[in-house]
Amino acid sequence: MPYYWGVDSATMVSKDLYDCVLKNFGKPTYWGRYLAPIPGKVDVLTKEEVHLLHNSGTKVLPIYSNFDQAIGYREGAVVAQNTIYQARRIGVPNGKVVFANIENHFDIDESWIRGFVDGIYTSGYKPGIYHDPVSGPFSRSYCEAVANDSKVGNQVILWSAEPESGITKARRAPNFRPRKPPCKANVWGWQYGRDSDVCPIDTNLINGPLYELLW
Repeated sequence: MPYYWGVDSATMVSKDLYDCVLKNFGKPTYWGRYLAPIPGKVDVLTKEEVHLLHNSGTKVLPIYSNFDQAIGYREGAVVAQNTIYQARRIGVPNGKVVFANIENHFDIDESWIRGFVDGIYTSGYKPGIYHDPVSGPFSRSYCEAVANDSKVGNQVILWSAEPESGITKARRAPNFRPRKPPCKANVWGWQYGRDSDVCPIDTNLINGPLYELLW
């Protein structure tokens, strides 16, 4: 199976940033960007960025991160609706994947995951979750959600933050070996390197099926 190298950033993609990645790391086949702003932390994805990326032959990996805990079915459904709203605002087509960003310090329970998945599932988008399967409560809560609703294990696309092996150039990316929760899990993405000190990006590998679901 082919694997695809790309990056993600909290910073807006300008021509200078794109060229920085191109010069120092290689051509990104996709770029993870955020659907909504967080002042002082995350720049919102703009239509100008989408145009720049698509014209450069780089797909967009959409991320929603405007929440700081993940407790309860209703809250999961609310995050799903906000994700859908922001994805449609920027023009993400139906059939593409949208990722909720779960950091390892978040409180998360299985009902939130089911609420998020149910909300995205009926929208025409595919549910994705960025997560840490090692540190924090995600793996336990995810496996409980899978046990309570088989749709979670079948439909959710997971993007793992572990192990962190360090930033590399595209041609020196590691073999695709992300850590996974100990249950049925479609771990199709891996953020293997974080916080480059050359360009403000993280580095990733994804498999072919996930690449096809990017915008």
